[in-house]
Amino acid sequence: MTTARDIMHPGAECIGENETLFKAAQMMRDLDVGSLPICGHDRLHGIITDRDIVLRCCAEGRDPAQVKAGELAQGAPHWIDARADVDQVLTMMEEHKIRRMPVISDHRLVGMISQADLAQHIGEDQLAHFVETICAGK
Repeated sequence: MTTARDIMHPGAECIGENETLFKAAQMMRDLDVGSLPICGHDRLHGIITDRDIVLRCCAEGRDPAQVKAGELAQGAPHWIDARADVDQVLTMMEEHKIRRMPVISDHRLVGMISQADLAQHIGEDQLAHFVETICAGK
């Protein structure tokens, strides 16, 4: 059985909930990623994407050097246990239309699963269905 741990990108770095969006953008640039988990008090609070920074900060005329990452965290974050099988990962990502899934083990963030990670580990038909499902209605 292939698990979330098997397909994830290990070593995901968090942005602190009290760090600015400017810092988040710098981290994304330096890590060559399009999203970062938002963490605080040793807990996952959400995920911030480069698109969030542009649409929910810059496009609204707000200063990314003043807005905190935690301000963009909305609702309870979705995550998957590292022991979950790939079918569970796909189901959760499709159900919630999530493009990036945090992977948790022993209450700690251990990695992230992206569309690219899935593409390397599932069949073409599954991947096509996944992309069609998460892009539908957007």
